Amino acid sequence: MTSLDLFYPTIQPVERGDSQMTTETGITDRSVEAIVVGGGAIGLTSAIALASCGVETALVARPHAAPDHRTTALLHGSVAALAALGVWHACRSHAAPLRAIRIVDDTSRLMRAPEAHFSAEEIGLEAFGENVENRYLLAALEARAKSLPALAWLPSEAEKLAFAPAHAILVLKSGARVTGKLVVGADGRSSLCRTQAGIALKTWNGGGQHALTLNLRHARPHHDTSTEFHTETGPFTLVPLPGRRSSLVYVMDDAARPARLSDQDLAEEIEARSHSILGKIEVEPGRGFFPLGTETVSAFSGPRLVLAGEAGHVLPPIGAQGLNLGLRDAATIAELVADAHRAGADIGATELTARYDRMRRADVMGRTLAVDLLNHSLLSDFLPWQATRGLGLFLIQQIAPLRRAAMREGVMPAASAPRLMRGEPL
Repeated sequence: MTSLDLFYPTIQPVERGDSQMTTETGITDRSVEAIVVGGGAIGLTSAIALASCGVETALVARPHAAPDHRTTALLHGSVAALAALGVWHACRSHAAPLRAIRIVDDTSRLMRAPEAHFSAEEIGLEAFGENVENRYLLAALEARAKSLPALAWLPSEAEKLAFAPAHAILVLKSGARVTGKLVVGADGRSSLCRTQAGIALKTWNGGGQHALTLNLRHARPHHDTSTEFHTETGPFTLVPLPGRRSSLVYVMDDAARPARLSDQDLAEEIEARSHSILGKIEVEPGRGFFPLGTETVSAFSGPRLVLAGEAGHVLPPIGAQGLNLGLRDAATIAELVADAHRAGADIGATELTARYDRMRRADVMGRTLAVDLLNHSLLSDFLPWQATRGLGLFLIQQIAPLRRAAMREGVMPAASAPRLMRGEPL
């Protein structure tokens, strides 16, 4: 007897015609086509995309308790997807375009890479993407989610998940049960969906690295240019925000250091580390600080389940890959489900979830490897590592076709271009 045999008989599926039992929180048992677990940007995008193409969807997530002052650099494909879903217009005024990227080797090592500069105009784009504060992005996503008649938002938390041949059943902490053909697990690093499906997780620690994130004001304009200083402890990256503001991702190896610094001391350090390219710095409230690490799953899907976002992969905040990778997860599953729904097929069939796993594996593994190699090349004192990184940047900067190919692949990987990421409707 398996754990499913013990659990499943107690939570039989709810038929659409059954009488609805109201729980103490007002949430009723229900049956839908798709269940999305998780109310972050990836969960909201997944739910919006599914409901937009007529798939009856339940979103299981608590409302956000506090505003998120962190920012997200959305690459061109992610912006196109959000525009196609009717979300981007509500937050675009709070975003700053990333028209250029500058990479500076700020190490003191013997083998230093030449400075590299990349312009979106060279590959026919106005910008590589847009940088926006998460509070505005989430507000736009939430507003769009609440406007869709095919989407029911259930403000509770998932407690148990079980799978049967024809459906999955999610039990909420409120006591209600939700039955669906497919579950999208977008419930973050501590994913209940992943755990209940028995999908293994492999973790690499960040070698003691931690990332400090915050927003700041500065005296000089940023000219829509993101500047990344490569240091011995990791990247120090300034990304434009509207006006004379930028967001900072500062990777360091001293976990206690940010707590010891006042706003004034930190502002002076940021100005010094950025070589005063933005002039006098003023740190805004709302520092974030977290350890770095990499996580990947043994499978991105299971029976009646797909994993999206940090439920399936966690990357260090290097190269703006993390959330953009998760948005490609959401776009991919939405495309597969939309096609199956139009054809009258089972949206949670094994063939569909297995195809999702195959489609996402190459993209996730490729990005994970690239970020890991870049990070290790900065931390290592091994001369061949340093020489390889320097030579790579030199060749990309000097050979125009190679530079353009690298920029295009960075903005939109050739191996993963679902319709939404091309700005096309589902």
